[in-house]
Amino acid sequence: MLLREPVDVRHRGGRGGGGGTGRVAAVHTGGAQAVLQPEAGLARLRRPRLSSAPPSRHRSTTPNRRRATSGSPSPERRHRPREGAGFAAGEPGGPGGSAIGYVQSYAGIGYPAEVRARYDMVAVDPRGVAGSEPVTCLDGPGMDRYTRTDITPDDEKETTGLVAAYRTFAEGCGADSPRLLRHVSTVEAARDMDIVRAALGDEKLNYVGASYGTFLGATYAGLFPGRAGRLVLDGAMDPSLPARRLNLEQTAGFDTAFRSFAKDCVRRTDCPLGKAGTSPEQVGRNLKAFFGKLDARPVRTGDADGRRLTESLATTGVIAAMYDEGAWQQLREALTSVMKKNDGSGLLVLSDSYFERDADGRYSNLMFANAAVNCLDLPAAFDTPDEVRRALPAFRKASPVFGEGLAWAALNCAYWPVHATGEPHRIEAKGAAPIVVVGTTRDPATPYRWARALAGQLSSGRLLTYEGDGHTAYGRGSSCIDRTINAYLLRGTPPQDGKRCS
Repeated sequence: MLLREPVDVRHRGGRGGGGGTGRVAAVHTGGAQAVLQPEAGLARLRRPRLSSAPPSRHRSTTPNRRRATSGSPSPERRHRPREGAGFAAGEPGGPGGSAIGYVQSYAGIGYPAEVRARYDMVAVDPRGVAGSEPVTCLDGPGMDRYTRTDITPDDEKETTGLVAAYRTFAEGCGADSPRLLRHVSTVEAARDMDIVRAALGDEKLNYVGASYGTFLGATYAGLFPGRAGRLVLDGAMDPSLPARRLNLEQTAGFDTAFRSFAKDCVRRTDCPLGKAGTSPEQVGRNLKAFFGKLDARPVRTGDADGRRLTESLATTGVIAAMYDEGAWQQLREALTSVMKKNDGSGLLVLSDSYFERDADGRYSNLMFANAAVNCLDLPAAFDTPDEVRRALPAFRKASPVFGEGLAWAALNCAYWPVHATGEPHRIEAKGAAPIVVVGTTRDPATPYRWARALAGQLSSGRLLTYEGDGHTAYGRGSSCIDRTINAYLLRGTPPQDGKRCS
């Protein structure tokens, strides 16, 4: 989602569209076309997949705007120099998360009134995602088979089955979206954002990105440092790391989060993994032993399609709850139900939320776009099962509970139908305005060290630390974090580098 100071595009001379309600303003920028419908709040950006592509070969990106709540801007505000178009505030990460879905559902409650009054919020679904031209790979039943595949193979037969699942997924993506897969990189998405900025007539882009959205925002700043306005990167990724190192450090991040959950769990009377005084290590061993039982015998659920809870689905359900400490009670209840009543429904609900599967068995394109972007941005973490096997000791050390499964999960890009175009690289963005990089000390998905690393790479990086749990920090309950970020968004006052909040 992009935030911009409110302006009525119908009053912009030279932008087309005139002044009637609901008129369409068409803007041509660098071979691209953005079609803006200011009253509807929706727009379609069409641009060539490649700058050298013939006009007939276009792909589209869909921006969505949520108007600033302060009403129509005054003439003075409308025409004075402004901070500009894009504030991908609430860019929900993934990659593959829909910014449009986020702004439609959460912008009204996820941002304070002052920010909503100051900025229009413009959501842009990147290439391959949801409201854009979405990557498609498998139907619902195919995804059900894929997500229940054993990701901790015990023998050659199970390894062959896992590889077959990865091949089927990749071949499905290649068959359904063959040309699109070559053009969903983060660099291309960042260039698309700049076209949206220009189409909206703004000199600078103000942006709040979360998780993968931090990589997108940092990439934008690296490409267009002079056009970067007030950027906030929350739950930062480190662009300098190769895929295997990213996966290994993320595995350690999930272990850090699980240890925090374990300490909290054993202090409560309803913890099924241990009692008061049980160490996090023992809690992990207890959960791992339970996963082993599921590996041998999946358990029933209340699912209408008859799905059973497998080890893979249960592991995903636990991982899903690591993103938000607010889900820990739900996780305890789900674990109690499956461990004491042999009912896996609760963990299946958590797993489905992670994969974005609805009650009718339909999946969003989150997992399709996630693989498409990741496999194009970086060379594969592993090329063969033997490489995974050699890396297993390091992954098990990083997380005795999740390490093995997450190592095998990182094999997926080995079978991708197109070659990666990106490489690990540092981003400095020399000349950019201050860029606030937010890190949470026990973040599961984007370990805190990544925030330190990115803030150190950026020439104008300002590290803001949240000492706490969960994935990302802004809008999650820390008044210190929220005040600090809002001060930058509203007044342009960046935090002192190294500021810490709890």
